[in-house]
Amino acid sequence: MKTTYYFSTISWLLSMTVLFTLHSCNKYLDREPLSNVTPQEYLNTEADLAAYTVGRYAFPSHSGWGLGTFANDNGTDNQVTSSYSTRWVPGEWRVPSSGGEWDFAQIRQLNYFLEQVLPKWKSGKLTGNSANITHYVGEAYFLRAYEYFNKVQALGDFPIVKNTLKDNMEELTATSIRQPRNMVVRFILSDLDSAITLLNDVAPDGKNRISKKAALLFKSRVGLFEGSWLKYHKGTAFVPGGTGWPGAKSHPNFSINIDNEINYFLEQSMTAAAQVADAVELVGNTKDDGYNSSSNPYFKMFGDENLNGYSEVLLWRSYSMPLGITHAVNHYMNRNGGNSGYSRGLVENFTMKNGLPIYVSNSGYAGDDSISLVKKNRDNRLQLFMKAPGELSYTNQTSSTGAVQTEPRPDIIGLAETRYVTGYALKKGMSYLFAQAEGQTGTTGSIIFRAVEAYLNYIEASYLAKGVIDAKANSYWTKIRERAGVNTDFMATVNATDMQKEAQGDFAAYSAGQLLSDKLLYNIRRERRLELVAEGFRFNDLRRWRALDQLASNPYIIEGMRLWGPMQDWYKDKGVSTLIVPGTAGKTANVSSPQESQYLRPYRINLSANNLVLNGYSWTSAHYLSPIAISHLSITSTDGSPAGSIIYQNPNWPLVANQGANQ
Repeated sequence: MKTTYYFSTISWLLSMTVLFTLHSCNKYLDREPLSNVTPQEYLNTEADLAAYTVGRYAFPSHSGWGLGTFANDNGTDNQVTSSYSTRWVPGEWRVPSSGGEWDFAQIRQLNYFLEQVLPKWKSGKLTGNSANITHYVGEAYFLRAYEYFNKVQALGDFPIVKNTLKDNMEELTATSIRQPRNMVVRFILSDLDSAITLLNDVAPDGKNRISKKAALLFKSRVGLFEGSWLKYHKGTAFVPGGTGWPGAKSHPNFSINIDNEINYFLEQSMTAAAQVADAVELVGNTKDDGYNSSSNPYFKMFGDENLNGYSEVLLWRSYSMPLGITHAVNHYMNRNGGNSGYSRGLVENFTMKNGLPIYVSNSGYAGDDSISLVKKNRDNRLQLFMKAPGELSYTNQTSSTGAVQTEPRPDIIGLAETRYVTGYALKKGMSYLFAQAEGQTGTTGSIIFRAVEAYLNYIEASYLAKGVIDAKANSYWTKIRERAGVNTDFMATVNATDMQKEAQGDFAAYSAGQLLSDKLLYNIRRERRLELVAEGFRFNDLRRWRALDQLASNPYIIEGMRLWGPMQDWYKDKGVSTLIVPGTAGKTANVSSPQESQYLRPYRINLSANNLVLNGYSWTSAHYLSPIAISHLSITSTDGSPAGSIIYQNPNWPLVANQGANQ
């Protein structure tokens, strides 16, 4: 971890500027060759600062397909792939020997930037546009906060390191002491306040770079996460001062008023969220039925090549075929199932457009004999963002026969890479435009922050803090539902909600192992689930709500479409079914048995003992946080053993590599 490390990566940083901004390509052409750059000659100009900070962008935007935005909810109760995550198998997620989430590389690089730049900035020694220079300093504060928040979400308590450190083992060890998570989050909010003060309303490179509103939105996310985490994990080892908190030994004099902390973080979230929601209107929705949504701005926002014109988009990543910056989202989203699929629980969580849950007798639900019927008269978000056979695939492409290309029946038994895992296929992010030269690549933009999250954050934070839906929350919720094509009277949904039925397909019906009794709170969670579907929020929401405890004693079996009804006839070849159920002599099963359920069960096809989720998703409390690798404990130990480390392991994780959680 030496300072010279930074200058070995300058070339990479500058190249990343081109990848992210996709313009101003000549800005750096007249600069001195990088081989001649020294620390004294770098970070002195506006261009230097712009290159350095953009090189630290590490958002979960499109990366291929499996790591892309729309695949980030795989392995939750919302969305699944053909393989399962070990997070649902107690004992199989194991303590690593090295690596893991305990890493300071990004933090160190941002600390280095601030150490080098702040004195020059304050003394007026930086050259270039002063407003832009100030903006890039704000970006560094934002990015450090972003990285620290990643650490808090994964690990909880974490060291607060504000400056670069020398390769001195004694100093590094002393600085490795983990600080209580609420103090780390207060530090994050402080960095974000600095960022908000310094960032421009409109970034120098537009919406491809961080702006003041993006920072405000992120602040609302941080505050809501920590406030709700402390609320639902209160009194446990996962909260400072709770029973069994492992930080007690390192912080013997620590005290906390947990209720005050909860209120503080919720207030911070509300204030920041309102500044965004009051200023940014939601993109409109033409409320088509999903057959052809190519002119619908709400649908196009997730699959357009240029997102600058969408008011709701605060930060996005752009791509370019000439520059070779592409992704495979178009290929998998448009032409097959992408080895992913929505769960039955998610699909059935969408209400009818009249606001009634589908199980209400007079709701108007058309049933699930086909996917088209499932979508009929439902919340428009389901109609837009889930595929159904027969819907238009392209607006500029026809088949070899001259017919328009439409969505086929879901291939639930094909290659894993392209399989429709549940039969309920994702459509959020699809583009109707097909470029023959693209092959498997595409250049649709990737949303990083969009303003509707601020609406949702305010609704939840204000309700948790006040216990009522205030005027702002009412207004925001009404706008979300109006855009979704759902009865704007959310109390009609609340009053018709049956928590026992909702619990059958929604982990968020629970907190701390108990079924929610507050149906209004549950419907706030429902709204968040449905609006942010396939955008990578789900697992962190479930963790902060402590919505997984019940799985320890009541494992959950994921289901998809109702295969064993009329839709089974889709899979006949010359009148003979191609579906093979477990136990068929001499054949390998490709679907689950109708004797178990009429609904396709992706993880009940292989009934062998090596299928560790055969009996459903389970849980252990340790999995709310990630384990710390043993190597980090050993090198900060007084006697070389993990037990002697000043870094304590997370609750219920062992001090032995390659072992699963204790409970």
